[in-house]
Amino acid sequence: MKQLLILLLTGGLFITTHSQTLTEEQAIRLARLPLHCINTEFPNKTSHTADAAEDAVLLPNQLHPSFYGCLDWHSSVHGHWLLVKVMKMFPDISIRDSILQVLNNSFQPEKINEEAAYFTKYKTTRTYERTYGWAWLLKLDEELYTWNDPVASQWHESLQPLTKKIVELWKEFLPKQTYPNRTGVHPNTAFGLVFGLSWARTFKDTAFENAIIQKAKVFYMNNTATPAYLEPDGSDFLSPSLEIADLVKMILPKQQYINWLNKFYESRSIKRITEMPVVSDRTDFQIVHLDGLALSRAWCMKGIAKVLPASHPWKKLFEKTAADFLNKALPHITSGNYGGDHWLASFALYALSL
Repeated sequence: MKQLLILLLTGGLFITTHSQTLTEEQAIRLARLPLHCINTEFPNKTSHTADAAEDAVLLPNQLHPSFYGCLDWHSSVHGHWLLVKVMKMFPDISIRDSILQVLNNSFQPEKINEEAAYFTKYKTTRTYERTYGWAWLLKLDEELYTWNDPVASQWHESLQPLTKKIVELWKEFLPKQTYPNRTGVHPNTAFGLVFGLSWARTFKDTAFENAIIQKAKVFYMNNTATPAYLEPDGSDFLSPSLEIADLVKMILPKQQYINWLNKFYESRSIKRITEMPVVSDRTDFQIVHLDGLALSRAWCMKGIAKVLPASHPWKKLFEKTAADFLNKALPHITSGNYGGDHWLASFALYALSL
């Protein structure tokens, strides 16, 4: 891929790299966003369904003692993932003490136990954050597990009650999931299964892995001429079609995947998904999702391009489009508007780390 030159306008951050890995200075600028929002309780969108009057008035930190900030539970979880990833990449980062303080506070065993208990404490909470928040929790768990560091091992051990609860709920849910969710926002099934499958393979949970693979095949193997020419919806931060393509490449042999992909997309859909999303108002908490769409499209296209042969017409197109999307979206992740600042840095780091 051609050299990527990105200017993050706020703070004057330049990223100049062939591999799209970060320097410590750049990582610090990304990390400062979750460092700020993880302990920022308000504004807050708890999405809590109360069983009775007494639990309708609980504060976010009472409901979720570890993951109460960053507007919502899932954004807090992937904000934690970002901080772990940054420390893993830069063990001696200059803001290490600040990150350690935040993460040590969040990963206290009694707090994680309360987080795990939430999913069965109330009548409706078994479906809480299904499956977007579940996926990011497993990504956080996987990041800790694969980091050879004593503090990571300690945090990983503390996280296990919550991880086990999420895996239990997901294994219970998969057999009952008759239809996939093809939305471009949180409930998207394919996005969740990508992270779930990665976790299952890392931890050699073959039962979970096989359940995901079989369900993915039922949902997506016969999909052809996907109507991606209708993407995006007005608040999408995921591409319904690219998330499917990203998942299917994980479950099929290379040539079989290419044959499937050729039938999955028509030219009008390829044209549509390679057009930069238009973000008309970054102060709008829904419209700003489209900055995230550019980033998630970029990581899907990067991954797909890696398995396509040099002769495939979409290989260079996806590589170039991914670079263009990153180049245009990254300047806005530190826009100073909380609607994007509370979550976009995680999408940026994930896209850059692939």
